[in-house]
Amino acid sequence: MNLREIADELVAGCRENRSKENLEKLYAVDAVSVEAQDFMDMGRETRGRDAIRGKHEWWESAHEVSGAKVNGPFPHGDDRFAVIFEVQGKVKESGESFDMREVGVYHVADGKIVREEFFY
Repeated sequence: MNLREIADELVAGCRENRSKENLEKLYAVDAVSVEAQDFMDMGRETRGRDAIRGKHEWWESAHEVSGAKVNGPFPHGDDRFAVIFEVQGKVKESGESFDMREVGVYHVADGKIVREEFFY
């Protein structure tokens, strides 16, 4: 897959609630995910597709999403693209509501996502 195909599929997967399924298809086995800050003492950096899948599962188990919007993709050269995410919901444990907006920057090499970085 080329950059545009990967970017379009990632965005479609987010919109169609199949982000976890796309991990296998779009991400390199040794991909790295980097958060802007450390949440819940989990560290900022997650290494490996299986660990990134675990991060998705944690998010889904800890949060109730009531609304989401995905804008993009915004390609940058031949090896990167960005996506803007807007999510509304609440933290299940505390009931605290949140309204979150973040930019994800995805780096692609050899037809797979090798790094994702999130900016809040």
